[in-house]
Amino acid sequence: MAAPRRAAQTPEPGPSTPAEPPALEIAVHNPATGEVVGSVGVDSAHTVADAVRELRRHQPAWEAIGAQGRKEWLLKLQDWILDNTDRLADVLQSETSKPRADALIDPSYAADLLGYYARRAEKFLADDHPSPHSPLARVKRLTTVYRPYPVVGVITPWNFPLAMPAMDVIPALAAGAAVLLKPSEVTPLSAVELARGWAEIGAPRVFTVITGAAETGAAVVNNVDFVQFTGSTATGRRIATACAARLIPYSLELGGKDPAIVLADADIDRAAYGIAFGGLFNAGQVCVSVERVYVEAPVYEEFVGKLTAHVRELRQGLDGRRFEHDLGALANAAQQAIVTRHVEEAIAKGAKALTGGQATGVGTFFEPTVLVDVDHTMTCMTEETFGPTLPVMKVADEAEAVALANDSEYGLSATVWTGDKARGERVARQLNAGAVNVNDVFSNIFNFALPMGGWGQSGIGTRLGGPEGLRKYCRKQALTVPMLPTQQKEMFWFPYSAAKLGIALTTMRAAGARGMRRLGILDVINTVGGKGK
Repeated sequence: MAAPRRAAQTPEPGPSTPAEPPALEIAVHNPATGEVVGSVGVDSAHTVADAVRELRRHQPAWEAIGAQGRKEWLLKLQDWILDNTDRLADVLQSETSKPRADALIDPSYAADLLGYYARRAEKFLADDHPSPHSPLARVKRLTTVYRPYPVVGVITPWNFPLAMPAMDVIPALAAGAAVLLKPSEVTPLSAVELARGWAEIGAPRVFTVITGAAETGAAVVNNVDFVQFTGSTATGRRIATACAARLIPYSLELGGKDPAIVLADADIDRAAYGIAFGGLFNAGQVCVSVERVYVEAPVYEEFVGKLTAHVRELRQGLDGRRFEHDLGALANAAQQAIVTRHVEEAIAKGAKALTGGQATGVGTFFEPTVLVDVDHTMTCMTEETFGPTLPVMKVADEAEAVALANDSEYGLSATVWTGDKARGERVARQLNAGAVNVNDVFSNIFNFALPMGGWGQSGIGTRLGGPEGLRKYCRKQALTVPMLPTQQKEMFWFPYSAAKLGIALTTMRAAGARGMRRLGILDVINTVGGKGK
């Protein structure tokens, strides 16, 4: 029902390596070992167009069953994910080399999000009945209706192969849209499993996964009615241009260079542990990773010492199911090259690596790294690294920290560490970022009532945000229905009457203007057109 348009070979747990796939397939590798763990087909533009036509055919019935009808299917998918968590984690580890603890987060997050939106969709999508603003408008019953876009295209990156699709596929389905998902060609196998689950529960044919590289993604943009993209800023710009040419809406979550500010009154132990986790979780491959740290001078040495000691304790390696490691490998060699370049350029300009600083071992591992003596002339402080590095810079005071934190084209999220919560909120409100966590990292992402979105070059639009997480996938329809028995003609209709027009305009002016300007429309009518009839 919802399987990929081209069959995919999904890995079984274990070390076996399938044969190399044919030319029209993409081999999926475990980045830690280089092993081929599966393959997916490359869907053509023609195949994508066919898939969208099929989704359009089934979407009206999906919309028609209403939020309660969709709830039952979404909760069945939640059951399937919970019942298959270990297998999903196995597949996810095979294509990412994440530690087991990280791999288990994706299915758990998806299940949590399913429960949230399945149970609240009816309320979130209910018609709004705004109050009329004037006496003239009170003769109508006003309604805003939320109607889904027929087909939503979702294009996701490689860093969270199950959680990232879930963040967009689930709300779109709950809103009543059909969904075409194109996962990253680097990590497509988890998305294939999600489609497998949708098919196995016997759900309506309104969710399809297609696979391929850039050309397949472009075909998605050229055929769907709404595009949700998560990925690089450069690709986001191209998608925005293509969507604008088609006059279809889009939402983009793009790059980030998220700052952390450690104030002198902070709990330094908590700040060190929290920033290490915020910067190194998933080997730093998180859109909201801590990528630069500003520490007030009085606590700089203490913070750097504790951060470095903690980072040295972290365990890196290929984990399997054993929970023996904290960090895995980077997603691919290209990402490893970016991290290596940022660190080497910083060191060449005078920075020091207090721990880590090198690619290591077989595959795409890079040591968790703490850099000091850094500044904004270095790429490690200005360009998105997306790797396990923590560059730390000493600042004189809060004002300098805020100024440096805002000295970026990106604005996805930030963190503030302080012993004074009121001060933390005050500083947070000065930061140019879509989300700020005080004395914590990532917490906004796990609070679905809050919006998640970036400012500046970090994107356009938001995801989640309670009802807005569903309504973003809907077209708003305005309805007016008479509240009173209707006449043969309204007073505004032809032929014009100065007297009737005067009554209407006087009422509008009295309701909307202020002071003496609320009066006098009748004088204008009489002056221009006589008393009329």
